[in-house]
Amino acid sequence: MTKAVITGMGVISPIGNDIDTFWASIKAGKSGLGPITRFDATEFDSRVAAEVKNFEASQFMDKKDARKMALFTQFAVAAAVQAWKQAALEGSGVDLERVAVVMGNGIGGIEIFEESHKKLLSSGPSRMLPLTVPMMITNEAAGNISIHFGIKGPTLTTATACASGTDALGQAMDMIRSGRADVVVAGGTEGAISAFAVGSFCMLKALSTAYNDNPQKASRPFDSARDGFVIGEGAGVMILESEAHAKARGAKILGELAGYGSSCDAYHVTAPEPSGDGGALAIRLALKDAGIAPEAVAYYNAHGTSTQMNDPIETQMVKKAFGDHARKMKVSSTKSMTGHMIAAAGAVEAIVCALAIQDGFFPPTINLDKADEACDLDYVPNVGVYGTIDAAASGSLGFGGHNACVVLRKYK
Repeated sequence: MTKAVITGMGVISPIGNDIDTFWASIKAGKSGLGPITRFDATEFDSRVAAEVKNFEASQFMDKKDARKMALFTQFAVAAAVQAWKQAALEGSGVDLERVAVVMGNGIGGIEIFEESHKKLLSSGPSRMLPLTVPMMITNEAAGNISIHFGIKGPTLTTATACASGTDALGQAMDMIRSGRADVVVAGGTEGAISAFAVGSFCMLKALSTAYNDNPQKASRPFDSARDGFVIGEGAGVMILESEAHAKARGAKILGELAGYGSSCDAYHVTAPEPSGDGGALAIRLALKDAGIAPEAVAYYNAHGTSTQMNDPIETQMVKKAFGDHARKMKVSSTKSMTGHMIAAAGAVEAIVCALAIQDGFFPPTINLDKADEACDLDYVPNVGVYGTIDAAASGSLGFGGHNACVVLRKYK
């Protein structure tokens, strides 16, 4: 089977806007959480978020182009520019008709919707933002990446809520394997820290509310004192290539995207199915697709949202998928540092896996002071550790019952 190899990666995140800074922050157990600054959150039950800091779109694209993009699209293009550069595709003579884009997004340009809707109500339809629709719709991240690089191949968007980024990587891998593309720019992006989004999640009772005065402690996956997730933002992008294409152009291969599995709980629009069977199925399918035994996976990057419901169910899920090996491998949730980046989460966490394999480092779950009794695996509490990692997996769960998993492997 044609291998899908990784030749470039890029990230915009609450703990760093390039791969080196991001990975250094992960290794240091740095929290990207803080008080919400995007709007006045005084009246909100949850006033904590993991915001991207010091982001300047003009560092990655033309200012005029950036002004026509919502924040989630700016993040996506910025991460793609980093990945494209690392892959050394500029001036490589790559056939742009054989390059594709697959990006995951969940909520779209919600800040554009808010602004335009306010203008509609206050001043009438003639004062709405002229580019409301093309800035707001979820496919514009993928579309603008193609425009930026002149990519002529399939340009697609996955929308499976918080599993979107993982599903995008899986779809991209399949495109490489099937020969429909030589190169795929793939990942996920989200920029939804807005009053409307935060207020909506508050109404679902999904967000952390107990740590408004100590925000860096608010995301605490698997901890007995967890009380909800913390909304984050950013983007993660990988350049995937067929092994033959990467070798032919002398590209540096960073790893292999080796397997993908997807399933649906068919249970509830927001709650995971209590047995964890659906998520376990996605993991088993990914392992089968990769052609590796559960025992070969040294590290699992969990969805680990820090909600009361998710964490114990995901623990069961991991046990069902990996069997006895679940207690021998290391499991952690980097959402403890990045918050929950919604559609970007799976892509960024797959990048974490790739970096963990390269560096031989198991990332920590910070704020894990006392594990829930129902969460009894090795979650690498608070301090990461070094070790051998030949294969890692990353799992994502999304509203609607969407489950997705990818397996990454050291390139040999």
